[in-house]
Amino acid sequence: MQIRARLEVLIDEMLDGRIMLDEASAEFEKLYIQKALTRHKNHLSKTASSLGIHRNTLSKRVAAYRVQERPPQKAPAPRRKR
Repeated sequence: MQIRARLEVLIDEMLDGRIMLDEASAEFEKLYIQKALTRHKNHLSKTASSLGIHRNTLSKRVAAYRVQERPPQKAPAPRRKR
């Protein structure tokens, strides 16, 4: 199956699942960048060059993904007085 045909099947599945365009675009970009980073052994300059973006842009996006992936932290329990 060619890339375009596979992509069309994936898009149909996403539309059926009611995934919004902004969510789909953000997830695609994140996975695309993660795969490119893996391919270039996390070398930011090489990865950015292969993606056609500036290294600083890539660095900011990677940092944003890391923040999004962190689970929300619970507030520490109040200390009891003795």
